[in-house]
Amino acid sequence: MGLLHLIILAIVQGITEFLPISSSAHLILAPQVLGDADQGPLIDVMAHLGTLFAVLVYFRSDVANVISGKLALLQGRMTPGGKLALLIAIATPPVLIAGGGLYISGMADALRAPLVIAWATLILALPLWLADHFGKQTVTTETLSWRGAILIGLAQMFALIPGSSRSGVTMTAARALGMTRSEAARFSMLMAVPVIAAFGLLAVIELARGADSAHSLTDGLIVAVLSFFAALASIAVLMRVVDRLGFLPFVIYRLGLAALLFWWAL
Repeated sequence: MGLLHLIILAIVQGITEFLPISSSAHLILAPQVLGDADQGPLIDVMAHLGTLFAVLVYFRSDVANVISGKLALLQGRMTPGGKLALLIAIATPPVLIAGGGLYISGMADALRAPLVIAWATLILALPLWLADHFGKQTVTTETLSWRGAILIGLAQMFALIPGSSRSGVTMTAARALGMTRSEAARFSMLMAVPVIAAFGLLAVIELARGADSAHSLTDGLIVAVLSFFAALASIAVLMRVVDRLGFLPFVIYRLGLAALLFWWAL
């Protein structure tokens, strides 16, 4: 895989990771469009590492509040940051358990078929529009219930299907529960931190087994840096778009992408 392809993959990962359009779908299809082999676990790890740092930097005040909130919880005090930490902790286990089951069973690769991606991209676009169009805008992370966090966490399991979009399904669930658009996007991206870290660790284990010998650490660093800046810009755009236009632009994009995927697969 040449330098240009690495750059394209890094930018694709960075831009699509937090938009409700499925980064995994784009990363699976990109090598096919480029006429290259799958990028392998090293590039995946470094790309996700870059996007992880982008979230930590953009939401640094929230991350600081979560850390201080955890310390307050140890002292028996509940703060907004402590509640946010608990909400994320409650929402995270379902996708980790389901993801672990897919990994152990070997079913994960079967879900990477272009037709599966196409159907997931298409079918899950409608709930996003419905939830955004009809959902109330009254709930924030400070008023989100524990039950609401569990429901968003359960919805996140659908993200294991390439094309569904982790951010897409979590934002859909959050909007259906009445979260404001900006809060739904914010909570979804903060939820990504432990998920990306956990699946990144799984990819590191694969690397330790010698699953990728085609790329050097230099290749990985290039991808990490580029995906960081692309993700940082993407998050900023997302937060502005959802406040002004809602999620409709992403729904329209998903419909167009689904049509392209069906054409590609068939």
